[in-house]
Amino acid sequence: MILTVTLNPSVDRALEVDVLTRGEVLRAGASHIDPGGKGVNVSRALLANGVQSTAVVPTGGAEGEQLVDLLKAEGVDMLAVPIAGRTRSNITLAEPDGTVTKINEAGPVLSDAEFAEISEAVLIAAAAADWVVICGSLPPGPGLAAFSDLCGRLVASGARLAVDSSGPALLAGVAAGAALVKPNREELAEAVGREPETLGDVIDACRRLRAAGAGAVLASLGADGAVLVDEDGVLAGVSPVSVPRSTVGAGDALLAGFLAAGARGTAALVEGLAWGAAAVSLPGSRMPRPSDLDRTCVSVLPVPDPARPLTRS
Repeated sequence: MILTVTLNPSVDRALEVDVLTRGEVLRAGASHIDPGGKGVNVSRALLANGVQSTAVVPTGGAEGEQLVDLLKAEGVDMLAVPIAGRTRSNITLAEPDGTVTKINEAGPVLSDAEFAEISEAVLIAAAAADWVVICGSLPPGPGLAAFSDLCGRLVASGARLAVDSSGPALLAGVAAGAALVKPNREELAEAVGREPETLGDVIDACRRLRAAGAGAVLASLGADGAVLVDEDGVLAGVSPVSVPRSTVGAGDALLAGFLAAGARGTAALVEGLAWGAAAVSLPGSRMPRPSDLDRTCVSVLPVPDPARPLTRS
């Protein structure tokens, strides 16, 4: 079982528009409402592909009730921890060429007592988990020290910890000795203080995070695929998408596929890239099912060219 922890979940409404024009009245085409948050998406992707997962989510207000209902409708096993604040709502505007504009609320403030209750629920559930995956942004309220303490307690308990976050939270996971961290290109640049311009820059940045304490680093690079750096060496792969519809949740699907396939080696990276590419071809934050996956389009190189330039972000 893979336990996911989403400290700042959301209800995500995705609208498809012909073109996003600032200051104009726009008429939406298709619309979708999905449960949101990185860890929630990881659980949804795992479930859609027959992998057992439990999602830990703080929930509050009418939006929190809606989030629970949406997760129940998808059959997601969850530990919902009640909080006083209101679960946030996010809006995604998707254009036909795959361009996505997201508007994310900050989320509710968690009290120290609420964060402690969430932490205890995670630590208890972690005893039965193969992986504990903490994903997404930190909500307002709990300080970095509380998050670092949770990561440290999980690692000390023997849990295999994966962290997919940004800024200080990502570095806290690294310092705690997470078995896996999954930054995207922007998060990787923030973590090492330098924007990568080549594949070699990405590899060097991943190695720096490993030297700082992470067991493995899986960097998602959008159209440039992904890079895996672990104790076995370096792998890089790409999975082109002919008709992109939405990039929302693609990195979460990548992480889910990688974990589902054992989180090590070429086979796991191929699976992760196939899941991520499938997510990009789906509307809103829909997670791929087995029928959506095409592993034949994935290419993984055991000796990637470090001089290969990255696509301009």
